Amino acid sequence: MGQTFLELKGVTKIFRIGGILRGKKLVAVDNVSLAMDSDEPTILSVVGESGCGKSTLCRMILRMYKPDEGDIVLDGHSYSNPKEYNPRQFRMEVQPIFQNPYESFSARKKVDTYLFNTALRLGIAKDHREAEQRIDETLRSVGMSLPSVRDKYPTQFSGGELQRISIARALITRPKLIVADEPVAAIDASMKMNIVNLFRQLKDQYHVSFLYITHDLSTAYYVSDFIATLYRGCLVEYGPAREIMEDPAHPYTELLMNAVPRVGDKWKEEMAMPDTEDKEYALSACKFAPRCPYATEECREKQPEMTNPGKSRKVACWHPLIS
Repeated sequence: MGQTFLELKGVTKIFRIGGILRGKKLVAVDNVSLAMDSDEPTILSVVGESGCGKSTLCRMILRMYKPDEGDIVLDGHSYSNPKEYNPRQFRMEVQPIFQNPYESFSARKKVDTYLFNTALRLGIAKDHREAEQRIDETLRSVGMSLPSVRDKYPTQFSGGELQRISIARALITRPKLIVADEPVAAIDASMKMNIVNLFRQLKDQYHVSFLYITHDLSTAYYVSDFIATLYRGCLVEYGPAREIMEDPAHPYTELLMNAVPRVGDKWKEEMAMPDTEDKEYALSACKFAPRCPYATEECREKQPEMTNPGKSRKVACWHPLIS
């Protein structure tokens, strides 16, 4: 086990839905613990259906949401201690990539302006000339160049090209971690594998780790070193990507594997089961029990603890599919 760069310690996020009197609480992320080592660059995919808490987890790591319980520790600095927070250092070490690249750039602003602002305002480049060199080098690493983007607006690029520019912008700081929240969801299917291929390439080229938030199990299988499966805000399985995908230990992961047979496929609409969603979030026992074909009375009465069915595997299930 190497030195830990990012650690989530029992992180919980609760939202209130509705009014003060008749409103209810939704536990979007429920006591999640995860860690990423700093010795070698890693791609950790957080997977699950829409509404499982993936993006909420992502936003807590990016400091857009504050955890209601638990703590996040980045490079030895606790999020719960404001004295340990250096905004500039945080932006140097952690960079985001969001789902829709067109929403990341203003249609009235030239794309290269964002790149120069990142390089100059964070002090990465001393002057405009040095910034040009840094930006061009980074753009070329994602298959573009500064001459190809200079003085152009977002609408002059395809979704795939603009997402490549978003990736380049994140890489300008040479971060230790890139948090990519559904980065291929709004991109044409023909471009998806090009983007995830970039993650694998850039991981080694820049020695950067990726937290890849996705509902696309097929791309997660292809690009990931490790996979964490969330269900109704709970971490239900974690381990090496190939082991989890080929031999899932949790029934929910097994269900996901059966539902996404090809690259680019998503889960079928009937899997969302909106009529039971609120009830499942509120369960104090296993939240997957109402949908699980293997559930017993024990599953419906008590919350399963995280166990280790293998050397690097973790699963929260009373009756794991492997032991």
